[in-house]
Amino acid sequence: MADSNLAPYAAQHSMSQGRLLTVKPADAEIGNPDPRTAFQRDRDRIIHCSAFRRLKHKTQVFIYHEGDYFRTRLTHSLEVAQITRAICRQLRLDDDLAEAIALAHDLGHTPFGHAGETELNQAMHDVGGFDHNEQTIRILTKLEHCYAEFDGLNLTWETLEGIAKHNGPLTDIRPSIAALDAQFSLNLQSYASLEAQVAALSDDIAYMAHDCDDGIRAGLLNPIEMQELPLVGPILKTLDAQYGTIETSRLVHELTRRLISLAVSDLVDESTRLLAEHAPKSADDVRQADRALIGFSDEMAQDLEMVKAYLFTHVYRHYKVNRMTSKAKRVMRQLYELFMEQTNTLPQEWQMVDGTPIGDLSHADRARHIADYLASMTDRYAMMEHERLFDLGPILR
Repeated sequence: MADSNLAPYAAQHSMSQGRLLTVKPADAEIGNPDPRTAFQRDRDRIIHCSAFRRLKHKTQVFIYHEGDYFRTRLTHSLEVAQITRAICRQLRLDDDLAEAIALAHDLGHTPFGHAGETELNQAMHDVGGFDHNEQTIRILTKLEHCYAEFDGLNLTWETLEGIAKHNGPLTDIRPSIAALDAQFSLNLQSYASLEAQVAALSDDIAYMAHDCDDGIRAGLLNPIEMQELPLVGPILKTLDAQYGTIETSRLVHELTRRLISLAVSDLVDESTRLLAEHAPKSADDVRQADRALIGFSDEMAQDLEMVKAYLFTHVYRHYKVNRMTSKAKRVMRQLYELFMEQTNTLPQEWQMVDGTPIGDLSHADRARHIADYLASMTDRYAMMEHERLFDLGPILR
């Protein structure tokens, strides 16, 4: 039987495939039953883990010290979660599961945004590279040390599946995901739940809207020049006709909320059409479908690509961003190479792996351990660590 108020093709928390480890919940120790569903518990575990807190000082596009108003990985994740919940409620999906996936989807990112990931991936080319989605799975299943009885967060099958496959079936299966799949089969060649599909496209909506916002605030985008863009242009022209010249804070907020509303409305309409056409009767039917059942209309998808292309040229490849990107790559590369060559420069707590000195590990295992350390850093910590190790002045604490 479907959970109350949910569509039959939604993920049903009462039918969850459970967790890899069966552990007595904390509320049982004190005699109080927990009213939360399994997916609500997953969401709460993610919010309270240290990797989630570190997103506060991880770059989205602009380095944290360039201004207080720009997005970070944390604010972006919260915004993706809000959009995800709004869409799921209209489609009668489990918004708790979708929110958990949305909140966790960026946990594996390195400091300095995509620049940091790109450089770490290149530095590790001889040991399989680095992928932030795989790193998210490593965090959730191994690297978080919150609980006395197990490593990771011991999330439900549905949450782990959604995080691993939120961008679709996996063809290039990374080692950590393959290891999890061997223990807790995620059906990696199938689509994920509708909730995971919603989270993935909510990520695209948030990026598009908020990078317009941040780009204008940073002075990299000119609203007048953007009036020829699809989606963005008509909104800016309407705002100009209604209000004339208004302060930037009001302009970017009106632009952002209207862009999100347009994209969400289109996604809900198109997804409703796809669900009616394919008529899945369960979440398993969704997974076995021959295509994603959450999506934008062709026209909206094309318009979004044009906006993304404009942002790529005018924001992500702006010379000011390029300069910071160049610095960030040098920091990541130099830290990685130093730690690989001189493992005794790692902090004491990172010099052993399961009782084995890091210097005694294989090249590949040592590289993966150092990548875990580097990926865990915030932008600020990475810059401080680089200064400690490469500046010839006094050693900083």
